[in-house]
Amino acid sequence: MAKQQDGYLSAKESRRISKENRRITDQYEKQRKRKNVPESEYLTQMKNPENAVEFDNLHTYFFTDTGVVKSVDGVSFEVPVGKTVGVVGESGCGKSVTAKSIMGLIKAPQGEIKENSEILYHGENILKYNKKQWQHYKGGECAIIFQDALASLNPTMRVGKQIMENLMGHKNMTKQEAAKEAVEMLRMVGIPEPEKRVRQYPHEFSGGMRQRVMIAIAFACDPKILICDEPTTALDVTIQGQILDIIKNLQKKNQTSVIMITHDLGVVANIAQKIAVMYSGIIVESGTCEDIFYRPRHPYTWALIRSVPRLDLKNKQELATIPGTPPDLLNPPVGCPFCTRCSYCMPICKEEMPEATEFGGEHKAACWLHHPMAPKVEMPNLEGGEL
Repeated sequence: MAKQQDGYLSAKESRRISKENRRITDQYEKQRKRKNVPESEYLTQMKNPENAVEFDNLHTYFFTDTGVVKSVDGVSFEVPVGKTVGVVGESGCGKSVTAKSIMGLIKAPQGEIKENSEILYHGENILKYNKKQWQHYKGGECAIIFQDALASLNPTMRVGKQIMENLMGHKNMTKQEAAKEAVEMLRMVGIPEPEKRVRQYPHEFSGGMRQRVMIAIAFACDPKILICDEPTTALDVTIQGQILDIIKNLQKKNQTSVIMITHDLGVVANIAQKIAVMYSGIIVESGTCEDIFYRPRHPYTWALIRSVPRLDLKNKQELATIPGTPPDLLNPPVGCPFCTRCSYCMPICKEEMPEATEFGGEHKAACWLHHPMAPKVEMPNLEGGEL
């Protein structure tokens, strides 16, 4: 842990941290640049053959001059084939870093996925892929839709050509075939006059239309996995619904597995079958949509749900707020990371991380309140109508 005086590192401590960061990143780069990776390193066994993706003990760290930021610190969850898993939590909890990890977007020297982490896809640990395998996987097997479409699209290239690049790179189409398919992709996502719009630039589209272009690019190669990183955040409610409907229809058509990254619980209620609640780089609760919304077991999940306006509640309830701020990931707390903001905090919460407790089916939560020796507490009344 870095020693600080009045908020500053000593020159000696700064040199030590920089030297250690260089050692780690050099080792990571040496592994990443290997051309021939033995099959024994990336071939493995899926826990459940019905899963498209399995995250197992994922650790993604970032190296700074003041120390190591543990953005994702031991995340494990599964994404079934053709289903949607929502990953929810406050900004900075590690949701987007998890999405970037599965897309191979964590780059040295700033970031590193730790050695014992695994992301399994069809019996292969993709974190062991070489450069050629990554090129086939990204865009072809797995695609991503980012929050800011205008920043994600190339402003100097016509949208049709951006779709064509993906098609020619992963489907080996000719230029003429890709041009025709690009028009069909724009038509499929509901863009009017696709023959005309295919020749336009991103700035000529509205925010909702740009997001439709991003969906067209993502689905162009029929990916098996789709990562949606806050795809509706900058859009109004009506357009949000349209975008989610497009994603759901294309998912059903292609049997695509979707990971929906969002802080909007209304979005996951609309589209997800399973939910993972993240806080401070870990998953504190996971289960089906009904489990999380109607039978939440973690105080953080309770607070998230109570802070969302709902029309289906019979009695008026004051919207709850979560006091304090998330912990510093440079110096995370020893015990439960939510203990400093939790109204149910006990002494053991500050000393030791709780193990996950299972509540039947796929529902589990990591909280000391569910230990047999813990005092009984009254759970908040979150009953409502149908989702």
